[in-house]
Amino acid sequence: MAKLISKTYGDALFEVAAEEDKLESHLEEVEAVLDVLKENEEYIKIIGYPRIPVEEKKAMIESAFKDKVSDDMVGFLTVIVEKGRFSKIEEILNYFVERVHEAEKIGTAEIKSAVELSEAQKKAVEDKLLTTTQYKKIIAKYSVDESLIGGMVIRIGDRSVDSSVKTKLETMARELSKVRLSN
Repeated sequence: MAKLISKTYGDALFEVAAEEDKLESHLEEVEAVLDVLKENEEYIKIIGYPRIPVEEKKAMIESAFKDKVSDDMVGFLTVIVEKGRFSKIEEILNYFVERVHEAEKIGTAEIKSAVELSEAQKKAVEDKLLTTTQYKKIIAKYSVDESLIGGMVIRIGDRSVDSSVKTKLETMARELSKVRLSN
């Protein structure tokens, strides 16, 4: 049910933004709203509290977001409140972000390496991803995982490339365990 809700409202926001040629500006606003919500997790609970009248909730949305995002975005958020779906707002907005990324051919890559990569290394990885995927832009999220020993693991969507020393050693150990030693 939650996926259906996020899809329904996310698709509606996407269609309006696409029609008005505002995908990029709406994406920036949605990311800003998501940042505010992440910093103020209690806000979603307060707006979702059933004893607070809808008009008061709408006023809270307007005071929090008016002059920070477009009137269209404030209007969208108030519709979500009116429909009693604000508890799903993060899912709805994340779905919208995914749709825009898909339409604009923007890929998100999670890159784990054994050591911190230099800016030059990061650029080389991103350039390689751009030439080997259908994406026009890559949003790279880097992290360090010392257990990899060396190399890196790159995940884009449901695809993964693992060139870590750890995995190579584990694969070698499995292959060696299959070998029968004879006298």
